[in-house]
Amino acid sequence: MAAPVETQRTRRRRVVAVYVSLAIALVVFLVLNACIGSTMLAPADLAGALFGGATGNPTAAQIVWDIRLPRLIAAVLLGGALALAGFLLQTFFNNPIAGPYILGISSGAKFVVALVMIFVVGSSAQMTSWMLVLSAFVGSTIAMVFVLLVSRRINSMAMLIVAGVMIGYIASAGTDFLVTFASDQNIVNLRNWSLGSFSGMNWANIAGMTPVVIVASVATFLLSKPIGAFQLGENYAQSMGVNIRAFRIVLVVLSSLLAAVVTAFAGPISFVGIAVPHLVKRFLGTSKPLIVIPAAFLGGGIFCLFCDLIARCAFAPTEVSISAVTAIFGAPVVIAILLKRKRGR
Repeated sequence: MAAPVETQRTRRRRVVAVYVSLAIALVVFLVLNACIGSTMLAPADLAGALFGGATGNPTAAQIVWDIRLPRLIAAVLLGGALALAGFLLQTFFNNPIAGPYILGISSGAKFVVALVMIFVVGSSAQMTSWMLVLSAFVGSTIAMVFVLLVSRRINSMAMLIVAGVMIGYIASAGTDFLVTFASDQNIVNLRNWSLGSFSGMNWANIAGMTPVVIVASVATFLLSKPIGAFQLGENYAQSMGVNIRAFRIVLVVLSSLLAAVVTAFAGPISFVGIAVPHLVKRFLGTSKPLIVIPAAFLGGGIFCLFCDLIARCAFAPTEVSISAVTAIFGAPVVIAILLKRKRGR
């Protein structure tokens, strides 16, 4: 009887160690992102800007509060949302490389947001955060519906991923078509946004994204038990009292909403939704949703903070798109997943 107890203790220690490591990494990257930039700030300057009040350095305070804090908070929130969206899609399709970017969901959101940007902003009206989120949600849901329709006719998960990629290409082509006929100002806005970036975040953006991300993330966590049952098969989930049809609808809505809020505020960001859930499961040594979901959110935030730091500083003063950096670090994880599946077969 002692061996299973020891194994359970070891697993608990591993989970605790992973969560402690994630917490430390989050604090480290928050500090690094707040201190490093075109104007370097010492930790003392950062502390003074955050807690010094009137006695702090006003220039440092302005840089921290107006530029860097909104940006790093957005990176944490949207990175966590992407990781959860990827986790939900991987659960839904039972495929480790399913994600909002791969399946074309982010591209669908981008297309509808581009439509709204041109016809709303183009008519000199102000586009609010809620209009962005709503239009991105409509686009991501439409793309998700197309993926679901295709999945009913295709049994192969590999072909489903290919179909998702094709849907993404169609939506991206539609966005490029819109850019061709947009005004000069709209073209600049669309191109900067469509590349994917946390640049230009402000407190109004944070106020718009925070309630959506928190509500969707909490709802995802509350679904931990039915998600765990669903991972063991539909028949088992039904025997545990899960309404499969309603559960699938909730997964679609939550994953679309999480992907939509990211695309609305930061543009399409690649590979985070695929790589982070896989890495978190591997480090934790378990796929239990109750344990994986909070860790995936933290991991997504840390991953985006790390990639955003590189995007800002690697070729300063030129800033590269966040998707270019996430692809560099996320694509090898996807390749590793595919090789592992091939060896498993």
